[in-house]
Amino acid sequence: MKFARLLVACIAVVAMLPAAYPQSHTAKPHTPLSPPAQATVLLSGKQLTVKYSAPSMRGRKIFGGLVPYGKVWRTGANAATTLVTSVNLTMGGTKIPAGTYTLYTLPNPNRWELIVNRQTGQWGTVYSPSKDLARIPMELTTLPSPQEKMSISFENTQGARTELHIRWDTTDAWIPVQAK
Repeated sequence: MKFARLLVACIAVVAMLPAAYPQSHTAKPHTPLSPPAQATVLLSGKQLTVKYSAPSMRGRKIFGGLVPYGKVWRTGANAATTLVTSVNLTMGGTKIPAGTYTLYTLPNPNRWELIVNRQTGQWGTVYSPSKDLARIPMELTTLPSPQEKMSISFENTQGARTELHIRWDTTDAWIPVQAK
């Protein structure tokens, strides 16, 4: 009889546990501060994709502050920004063979360079200049108002041509891309 009472008491305690711990105490999925993002385009039927993590300004000075001028930047956050192309390209007139690459940039107040690097799979802050395939000058445009979240996009796509845009704060750095 004592065993039966003890069993009933244990079952009652276990049954009341959900009421003792409301849902506000349960684990919630974590939303990263710099969520993963990607840009994809088809050029002459072949896919080109850039995968990156998109940081936000959150009240910080971006270029010349968080992202120093004159230093190689991972062009995003977290893991390295990756370019995957199934077609040979020219980017700003520079030949880029089909393959997988890491994209970095070298921002300066009046001039940016896109760095296409052969090393892949690394964390974004691991940069090996000896693995550079190319450093390509980019065009710069000032945005009319600050853009809170960094973005990479393909725009003005026609047939085998597009433009790769990197936007954040009031900066739009871009480069023409063509499938070959």
